[in-house]
Amino acid sequence: MWLPFVTQVCMADVGGPKSNLQFRWTSQLNARLFCGNADSRQHFSQLVDVATVHADRWQDTRVYALFRNEWGMSAVCVYTIQDIDNIFMTSPFKVSSQAKQRDRPRECVSDSRTIYPDTMRMIEETSDMDQCIEPLNKSGPILLNHHIYTHIYADSSQHKQNHTVLFLSLNNGGIHKVIRTKNQTLVIAEYEPFNHKDHILSMILHPSSRKLYVNSRSELVQLNVANCDKYGDRCEDCVLARDPYCGWNNTHCSPETNDLLQIVSTGNYAICPAQQPEKAFRSTTNTHADKNGESITVPSQSKYFLQCPVLSHHAKYSWVHVNGNSSKSCKSKDHECLLLINSMSLEQVGTYKCVSEELGYRKDLAVYDLQMGSRAVGQLSSPLVWVCLIAALIKSLT
Repeated sequence: MWLPFVTQVCMADVGGPKSNLQFRWTSQLNARLFCGNADSRQHFSQLVDVATVHADRWQDTRVYALFRNEWGMSAVCVYTIQDIDNIFMTSPFKVSSQAKQRDRPRECVSDSRTIYPDTMRMIEETSDMDQCIEPLNKSGPILLNHHIYTHIYADSSQHKQNHTVLFLSLNNGGIHKVIRTKNQTLVIAEYEPFNHKDHILSMILHPSSRKLYVNSRSELVQLNVANCDKYGDRCEDCVLARDPYCGWNNTHCSPETNDLLQIVSTGNYAICPAQQPEKAFRSTTNTHADKNGESITVPSQSKYFLQCPVLSHHAKYSWVHVNGNSSKSCKSKDHECLLLINSMSLEQVGTYKCVSEELGYRKDLAVYDLQMGSRAVGQLSSPLVWVCLIAALIKSLT
C-alpha cells in the first residue's frame, strides 16, 4: 500500500552526537498527505508527481500534487505551505496506545549535536504526526479523472491572475492543459506532441514565449500552447475556450495581450460584439457548405452517417431534423458526433442540423440537405445473381 508523506528537516541538522542518532536526522518530522473524499471513503494513496507555485508570502505558496489509486483514476489536490507548516507545529505525535504522549521540541537548533539526551530519546520514539495534511480549505481533489496521468507542471506566471494553468501528461504520450480558477477546474485542450504513443519523461514551460518543451527517450518536442487560432474565427468560441493564453482582439483569437476580450473565470461571451447575420453560420465539415446545407443523395433503404466535428468537450451536441420536427442528442466519439440513418426512406428526407450548446450559446456546426435516390441496381439484382450462381453450381455437380 502506498502512503504519501511530507517530511520536514532543518537545514542546519548534521545529526546527533556519537552516542545517539549520529549521521541521522534529529529534526525530521513526517506528516501524511490526504487526497480524497472522507465521506465517500474515496482515497488516492499513490503520490505520482508535484508542482509548486510560489507566492509573495511563503505561507501562500501552493503545492499541486498528482495522485493515483488502485482503480486507475487520477486526482489533483492542492495544499498550501501554511497548512503543511501548521500540522508540523501543532499536531500531536503518533505514539502507540501504551506510550504516553509527550511533546518534543519542534524548532530548529543551531547545533543538533548538543540536543539533550531526554529529547534525543523522544526523537527516537517517533517523528510521525498524528494528524494528516488536508487539501486547501479541506475541499478535496480539484480534478478527478479516469485518465492515467504521469506528470504535472504548473505555470506560475498566471498565479497573480487568480487562475493557474496546469499541464498533465498522459500515459499514452498526450498532454492535457487544465485551467484552475477559484471555483472550477476544466480541461481546456489536449495535445499530442509525438506521432506515436510514447512515455513522457518531463515537461517544462518557457512562460514568456508560451512554449512547452516535452521529452521522451528518443525525442524533444516544442509545443506552442498559445495556439489560439484553433479556437476558430468567432469571438464567442474564443471566449468560451477560457484559455488564459488567448483572447479576442476584434478580428480573431490572438495570444494574450492586455487589451483582449477574455473572462477566464466564467467564459461569459456576452462581452463579444454583436455578430453580423451573414457571419452567424459557420460549417466546419465542408468548406463549400452554406446556410442551405450540403446536398446529399442517399439510395433508398441504405445506411448513411452524417458527420459533425466536436470542437468543445464542454458543449452539448444534438442533431435536429428540421422537416421532421425532431431532435436527438449526440455523444462524441473520436472528436466527431455521428448520426446514423439506419434505412433511408421518405421520413428521413429533409434538412439536418448539428447544433452545439455551451453556457447558453448555440451554433450550427453542420447542415445537410438529405434527398432519397432510387435503390442501387446492384442491390436489387444481388439476390438473383446468387440464385443463378447456386443453380450453375448444382448443375456442374450433377
